[in-house]
Amino acid sequence: MKKIMRNIMLLLLSGAAFSSCHKLDVPSTTELTSETFPKTEAHFNALMGTIYTLYRNDYATNHFFVSSQSTNESVLPMYATDWVDGNRYMDLHRHTWTKDHPNISSEWSIMSNLIGNTNQVLFLLKGADEGAAKNTSIAEMKAMRGLFYFYMLDMFGGVPLDTAYGVTELKEKATRTQVFNFVESELKAAIPFLKTASGTANYGKPTRYMAYALLAKMYLNAEVYTGTPKWNECIAACDSVINAGGGTQYALEPRSSYFNMFAPTNGPAFKEFIFNIPFDPSTSGGYMFYGRYDLNRNLGVKYRYSGSTPGTYTFNQIVINQTSGNGYTNNRPSGPRCTTNEFYAYFNDPNDIRNNQWLTGLQYWPDGSPIIIRTTNSNYDQFYSGGAGSTNITYHLNLTPLGSSTRLGANSYDLGRDEIAWNSGYRNVKFLPDPNSTTRNQNNDVPVFRYSDILLTKAEAILRGGTATLGHTALSLTNALRAVRTTSAALGAVTLSDIYAERCRELSWECWMRNDMIRFGRFEDAWGLSKTNSETYRRIFPIPTSAIAVNPKLTQNPGYN
Repeated sequence: MKKIMRNIMLLLLSGAAFSSCHKLDVPSTTELTSETFPKTEAHFNALMGTIYTLYRNDYATNHFFVSSQSTNESVLPMYATDWVDGNRYMDLHRHTWTKDHPNISSEWSIMSNLIGNTNQVLFLLKGADEGAAKNTSIAEMKAMRGLFYFYMLDMFGGVPLDTAYGVTELKEKATRTQVFNFVESELKAAIPFLKTASGTANYGKPTRYMAYALLAKMYLNAEVYTGTPKWNECIAACDSVINAGGGTQYALEPRSSYFNMFAPTNGPAFKEFIFNIPFDPSTSGGYMFYGRYDLNRNLGVKYRYSGSTPGTYTFNQIVINQTSGNGYTNNRPSGPRCTTNEFYAYFNDPNDIRNNQWLTGLQYWPDGSPIIIRTTNSNYDQFYSGGAGSTNITYHLNLTPLGSSTRLGANSYDLGRDEIAWNSGYRNVKFLPDPNSTTRNQNNDVPVFRYSDILLTKAEAILRGGTATLGHTALSLTNALRAVRTTSAALGAVTLSDIYAERCRELSWECWMRNDMIRFGRFEDAWGLSKTNSETYRRIFPIPTSAIAVNPKLTQNPGYN
């Protein structure tokens, strides 16, 4: 039974989401009040479940786009008139977004609402009977609110510290340092009341070690956020995770089962997971459909996307024609998202298991037969100028790096709408599409904090000037990870560039690339499809116009006026 959060995700309260602006004169229409609810553990879980649900709904969709598409990790090109969407993806990729960019505005709105919802849950929890369940529940909600404020701090800089439910007074922005200090103090206060056990019982909920992992992430970026480095504090927070359960609670996953951590059947059994978001298509819309964006549109049958099937035919008899035929149904994923050549260059060790997350080059069925696509010569190549443009042809599916400028459209972000264009760019299948799902939603749980990140975080903090502890060195920590990811020889020395490369290989598609690029001073680099903008003010996003309209006390971040 993988999805132990299913009942928690079912809301007992009316309304799927509360507004962060509350009307105080609305009469009560429910018998659940602070005097009668919550009482039982089921009550506590149901009350808090709305927070986990709303967080889940954003993480693998909008949060991924602002965290990854603004970096060289992923890019979603245009295909003639497909995937233009008001240039939102191009603007993220090229750092040309405005203060009204829809994904950035959504991220502000979603995180603000999550904070407002958590304030409301905390208000109700304060009315519960005293006891360990109440104390733990309050600590869990404060840890989650700290996480949401961390995202706001990381993405938008200074934001209002609005932590009381029902208060209508508009607040000015706190400084970035003040927000940092608030989150730090909240987490430290919550830690003694958070549960320590990992595994099924606390899966998907913040534990003491989730709080330490979040503190480690904050301290690692403290110089970016506040101007003051906190390398030793970062190392101490990492050590709290490393020492959990006498040093045995968390461990690196062996090379042989590395990808099992991200499969549709993943779950609490994996000892690398510190804090995960459980996804389950059967409980709601799901909102975890990486396969929709990442899987090449001709590979639905191979990966059983959304009920696709090879039928009764052997693989070498199947010819993909994008719809159906020969006893199979090829439900096409959208397949627009790929990586840049600059990011893929970090996967340069042929012995590294992490290379296998990429779909590259010629594609084959499981039995080794080539995957053959049927199309027309004109649909295969938009620049085809010969005769009989509708003549049927077949070709062996070949995924190529992003093309040269001669294959790009007029604005060098449009790849065109032919088969060559749709097969451009290496695709990521780290979170393997769910073969048992009949919709585009997937069953893969998504990690937020993993043990491998803790080891790389400590290694980086040591390299940047922190004091080594527990007999560790930056080199020993990096080699400990590499020992279970590659059969190549251990490194003889390690630099910050090596740490950055390891983070690219290890944490790709896990929503940390923007955070890493800024800390390493690489956010202003050129990459991908003509990204050349080097404006440093874009290290934080603009405050949406709609937010300022609601709260005129907000001031716009520099560079966006």
